[in-house]
Amino acid sequence: MPAGALTSLRKIKTLTDIDTAGLGPDAGTAMPILHTERLEIRPIRTGDLAACHQLYKDIGWADSQRSEADNFERRRSWVDWSIANERELARLNQPPMGERTVIDRATGDFVGLVGFNPSLSPFGQLPSFGGAENAPCTLEMGMFWAISPPRQGKGLATEAAQALIDYMFGVRRLGRIVATTENDNLASQRVMRRLGMTVERNPYPDPFYFETVGFLEAGGRS
Repeated sequence: MPAGALTSLRKIKTLTDIDTAGLGPDAGTAMPILHTERLEIRPIRTGDLAACHQLYKDIGWADSQRSEADNFERRRSWVDWSIANERELARLNQPPMGERTVIDRATGDFVGLVGFNPSLSPFGQLPSFGGAENAPCTLEMGMFWAISPPRQGKGLATEAAQALIDYMFGVRRLGRIVATTENDNLASQRVMRRLGMTVERNPYPDPFYFETVGFLEAGGRS
């Protein structure tokens, strides 16, 4: 990581410290391990497989049409891909797409996942982006978070997401971050608002997956 970027990272107030020990001179755009007051946010490892599988079951994201064994193997494939994705995007000097593991610093327990994924949607349909029906799809940096149900309601999603937002705005100079959810997912919408996002609904019925969106511009609240 360039010295200037490292200096910027150390100025981020939401981060108590950082760990760049695993970042060699050829690490490219790899994100270091981030520490907040309560959390460690690091790349996914093979040892996270069982916890990730359980998380997807607990939040209802496992495929109910598949067997337990099949879902587990699909999660294994996803973990392997996540590890390779982290490495290869960094080598290409591309942004750190993909989920990262969130760990409780006090106990070492798995808390959940947080990260970024490509978000291709007709954002021009939102009121703040013009409100045009059938707007073409554009690609944005989409934020993702998922906290284990027993750990929800303690502000951990907000804390983890804020650390990544500060990193991407402060170090990678990203211009905007978005997050999408369902209209009835009020918990995720509350997290969006705590992060300072403007939250809007798609005023049109299509596409079916594009319902509520939060967006945050660099340099302050959206």
